[in-house]
Amino acid sequence: MSEESVIYIDASGHILGRLASIVAKKLLEGYNVYVVNVEKAVLSGDKQRVIQGYKLLFRVRTHVNPEKPGIRRPRSPVSIFRRAVRGMLPMDKPRGRLAYKRLRVFIGIPPELSNVEFTKYPSAMYTRLRGRYITVEELSRELGWRGVAK
Repeated sequence: MSEESVIYIDASGHILGRLASIVAKKLLEGYNVYVVNVEKAVLSGDKQRVIQGYKLLFRVRTHVNPEKPGIRRPRSPVSIFRRAVRGMLPMDKPRGRLAYKRLRVFIGIPPELSNVEFTKYPSAMYTRLRGRYITVEELSRELGWRGVAK
């Protein structure tokens, strides 16, 4: 793995969907992508509206057996981000599956990446938002993620 084919991204202050689309594109181009501080990414919208939108997914049931809970939904910041990127990749094709395997996501900055220069994308920063927003960590805690202690 050459150093040129690796991208290190600091997700703090980025809009989740915009950053996920940039990451998906880089993965499809063949880069290995490391994303740190994913819990500090933001979702646009009023806090309660965003939380209620995610909680709606927990009430989805199956037609065959309505008592059985539906699909497992992501709760941790890492899982939420990975799911967002996964939705932007062609997972039904080998190219998309291989690209997804090149993604590494972390909460905070792991010690082995502490001396690395991180990339920020101005086109995906939260300063472009006019309205309210919520961090992925706040959303995860509302969804029941216990996570790392503060």
